[in-house]
This record gives sequence, C-alpha cells and structure tokens, in this order.
Amino acid sequence: MKKKAIIISIKGKTLTKKEKLLLSEEKPWGLILFKRNIKSILQIKNLVKDIKKFVKDKKFPILIDEEGSTVSRLNGIINHNFEANYFGKLYKLDKKIATALYKNYLKILCNNLKNIGININTIPVLDVLRNNTNDIIGNRSFSTDKDVVKDLGRITVNECHLNGIAAVIKHIPGHGCTTIDSHQKMPKINLSIKTLNTTDFYPFKSTYSKLAMTAHILYSKIDSKDVSTFSKKIIKKIIRKKIGFRGILMSDDISMKALKYDLITNAKKSLSAGCNLVLYCSGNIKDNFKLIKSVPYIDQFTAKKTSEIYKILS
Repeated sequence: MKKKAIIISIKGKTLTKKEKLLLSEEKPWGLILFKRNIKSILQIKNLVKDIKKFVKDKKFPILIDEEGSTVSRLNGIINHNFEANYFGKLYKLDKKIATALYKNYLKILCNNLKNIGININTIPVLDVLRNNTNDIIGNRSFSTDKDVVKDLGRITVNECHLNGIAAVIKHIPGHGCTTIDSHQKMPKINLSIKTLNTTDFYPFKSTYSKLAMTAHILYSKIDSKDVSTFSKKIIKKIIRKKIGFRGILMSDDISMKALKYDLITNAKKSLSAGCNLVLYCSGNIKDNFKLIKSVPYIDQFTAKKTSEIYKILS
C-alpha cells in the first residue's frame, strides 16, 4: 500500500487543478473536510466522488470532525444537535436508556456520513472534563466522570465500526486538564504521571479504535522539553505502553499555534517521535505540496493497520 504519511485538506468546495494533480500524483493517506468545503448535500457528494476518482481509491479515507452541536462541519445541511456532554448526563441518570438513545443517534450520524461518502469521523472526545477545563473542550467531553467517558467512548467506537465508519479517539493522552486552547498557545500540564494515569489516561485504555489523534500539550512531569506530539517518551512509554494503544497514531493539526516550528519541521518531528500520520488542516496548496513531498511513505505497520481500517469502511 503506497501512501504518504499525511492527511491533507483543501481550500474550497470543488477541487482545483493543482489539488487534482496533488491527489493523483502524491497519494496522501487521507483528506479531512471542513465547513469551508461544504455547501449542500449534492455538492459534498460530488466533491467526495471527485476526490476518490483522482486518488483511484473507492475507500480512500475522507475524514470529518462531526462531533455534533458546537463542532459540526455539516451544521445547516445535516443537523446533529447533541453534544457528548448531553449523553454523558443521560448516562449518569439511566445507563440503559442513555445507551439505547446514544446508539440510535450514532447509527443516524453514521448513515448520514456514509450517504455523502465520508468514512472516518474524528470522534469520540475522550478528554475527562475538569472544572477549569478550557472551553475548547467543554461540552465536547462526555463527563467529569472518567468511567462515563470510558463507557461512552467504547460505545462510540463500537457503533461507528458496526455502521461502516472508522472512529478516531482524541486527544490522546488527554486534553481535559488544560486551561489553554492549543489552537492558540501551548498548554502546559504539571500533574504527576500517577494522577494523569488514574484520570486523563484512563478512558483511552478501554477502546478498540484503529485510530487516535494526539494532544498538543506539554506534560512537564513526563517530558519537560517536547509537547506530546513531538515526544518519544510520551508516545512510546505512555500512549503505546501504559495506555496500550495499538492503532494508527495521527497528530492533531500541525498548523496549530501550540507547535512552535515551521510546518515541515512540525511534520518531521511528529513522525520522528512516533506518530504514524500527520494532519494538516489549513488547506494551502503550496504547503500541501511542500509537506507531502517532505514526508515518507507509510511504513509496514501503518499499511497493515490501514488494511484493517479499510475492512471497517463502507
């Protein structure tokens, strides 16, 4: 399987000539869509069809952040109005009823995505909510209760897979204890490994997701120099060993301000630390070309895991 170790993005609602060339010649691992790429159901269907045509891959990974409510790229076209925290509150009141309602919601969500050709959703958010958590997580988290987050996270992954959509657990190893938005600045966490292991790391241990997205956070008691995305210590000792994640690890967006280097350096440092894929969300065509030419083809491990993901995809 010959794919570059990057998930790219595009600027508009149709492919430009340069974007068509990029997709046909450079073979990115996948492509993520945003609100800027979406106008109508028919338009998005045609865009996805074109993307898959130029990469010559019917199951080419098309990703989206469709968490619901505040993070919904399809809002106004297909409305998914419920936030994770809503189901978390229901689950604490009545597990049986909440589970049934949530599974039904996920089935509808997955069917809506499949209908327009999207096959990977970057849910669930497994960050454990804290009282001082920055609003960037907020109600995107299921709960302040780590067991509720764990249980609903497992249900999310299982139901997505059953309905032909691959899930992406995020933001590993945990974004819930931050008070700073990593889109704007690098968050720094001073909690001990023991505290993090019993709370923030905990929900990530119990899912069977094939994909996970990193948190751009500095965990100073584990690695005082590098954010988790750049940290061999965190990826190898925490994410791979202590948490036990065995799937494809992708970075969060390498254009976020929590990362202090240029895009190519950010990509190389992410891959060198142990990420299998890098994510680039800004859609600039020049940067897309520079990045895709600078990153390697996926390794044997990532190719094997990609084949496993393709078996899930509709």
